[in-house]
Amino acid sequence: MWGVTGREQRMPWSWRYEGVNGQPVAGPVETFSSQADAESWIGQAWRELAAAGITQVTLVEDDRVDYKMSLLPAE
Repeated sequence: MWGVTGREQRMPWSWRYEGVNGQPVAGPVETFSSQADAESWIGQAWRELAAAGITQVTLVEDDRVDYKMSLLPAE
């Protein structure tokens, strides 16, 4: 019998938020079924997040960190 193992199941994607000193800060609790959906959402929400004091976001699939991205203006 063929089954799906835990690693083969699609895991939810979400964003973690950090403030100026890298400390975790509260932000919208959203989960996405794909990386593309999560990235599309952050593309629309990043200005509001930055205005709320969030300086960096981390894209996470389940508990695996995919990448971090600054919301600060380029210098």
